[in-house]
Amino acid sequence: MEIEPGGSVSGSNATGYPGVGRVLVIIPTYNEADNVRVIVDRVRTAVPAVDVLIADDNSPDGTGAIADELAAADSQIHVLHRAGKEGLGAAYVAGFGWARDQGYDAVVEMDADGSHAPEELPKLLDALKNADGVIGSRWVKGGSVVNWPMHRFVLSRAANIYTRVAIGMPVKDATGGYRAYRMPLIDKIEVDEVASQGYCFQVDITRRAHKAGFRLVEVPIRFAERERGASKMGSNIIGEALWRVTVWGAQDRLAAVSKVFGGRRGGGQWP
Repeated sequence: MEIEPGGSVSGSNATGYPGVGRVLVIIPTYNEADNVRVIVDRVRTAVPAVDVLIADDNSPDGTGAIADELAAADSQIHVLHRAGKEGLGAAYVAGFGWARDQGYDAVVEMDADGSHAPEELPKLLDALKNADGVIGSRWVKGGSVVNWPMHRFVLSRAANIYTRVAIGMPVKDATGGYRAYRMPLIDKIEVDEVASQGYCFQVDITRRAHKAGFRLVEVPIRFAERERGASKMGSNIIGEALWRVTVWGAQDRLAAVSKVFGGRRGGGQWP
């Protein structure tokens, strides 16, 4: 991993976002040359108080070079150059670590393709004033999706219902990727151990935070399908999410049964 000279944190906004502190918006990129300049400009316009970290996985289309240009022109934009395509989850974990090292108070996850509107970021950050984590939710009252085919709509709704039932979390959009976290949550849940990718990465973070007792809230967002470039979400990532959710649900139920029977036997292990 490499931070370009133009990505020095010396010019970062020291005052931060009111009630939250210094906020870093992490935007993972891979072949987002058509989108990165637009999305970063929208973030800086919508919430001038936040800093931006572009975590680029050595994009062959020149996304990294564009990111360097942006960082050179704006001291609140930083670039994390990674060796290659390692996935969304790994990019966020690296970004969280960088934010920790630089003393940020909160981090934001945001897609580079424009599906997460930067103009809605104040809504997430305002909610974070009284929470440990905030999920921009498509499936709470007021949330919506735009330009989705019916099969994708049904898949997302079904996956979130299944996740809620299997794991027992009171979260309606556990797979949503537009999020804000306070750094104590990131530190407590040992995010460096999260190896999942894509949808499953978001579910894993939510599950760990919920089990650790952190306060998570959902705020409605308008999710729009990307207009430029190709989606990186494949069937293998969806399959991983379903498999892991099933395993986690089974483990939690086995642990609950073990606790009940173990308690009846004076604290012994069951079976």
